[in-house]
Amino acid sequence: MGLTFHRTTRGPGTGGLPDQGGRRMILLRREMGDALRECRVGQGRTLRDISSAASVSLGYLSEIERGEKEASSELLAAVCGALELPLSVLLGRVAQRAAVAEGAGTLGEGACPPVALPVPHELPVQASAA
Repeated sequence: MGLTFHRTTRGPGTGGLPDQGGRRMILLRREMGDALRECRVGQGRTLRDISSAASVSLGYLSEIERGEKEASSELLAAVCGALELPLSVLLGRVAQRAAVAEGAGTLGEGACPPVALPVPHELPVQASAA
C-alpha cells in the first residue's frame, strides 16, 4: 500500500503530504517557497531582480520558490537581504502556513510549553599570548 500525493492549487498549507496520524504532514520547502514568492510578488519584484541582488542563480531561486529545492540558511539570509525582509518575519510566515496546513489554525494550539533560556549579553572572549 503506497502513499498517494495530491497537488492542489497553492495556498497556505496546500504543499503537504497525506495525513499521518490525523495531522497533515507538510513539506517545509513548499511553505518556505510560497512565503518567499508572496513577499517578492508583494514588493512587485521579479525573480531576476532578487536573484541578482542575492547572488543566487535565477533557476535555483525559481526551484526554491516552487518548493523543489531546500534552501540553506545562508541562501535564505541572502534572499531575505535582497527582499529587505528580516529572516524572523519570513520564518513567522512559514510557521503560520505550517499551522494552517497541520489543521492547528493558529500558532500555539497544542504547542510545547515555553522554556526560558538564558541569553548571554556578552560572549566571553579568550585571548592567547601567542
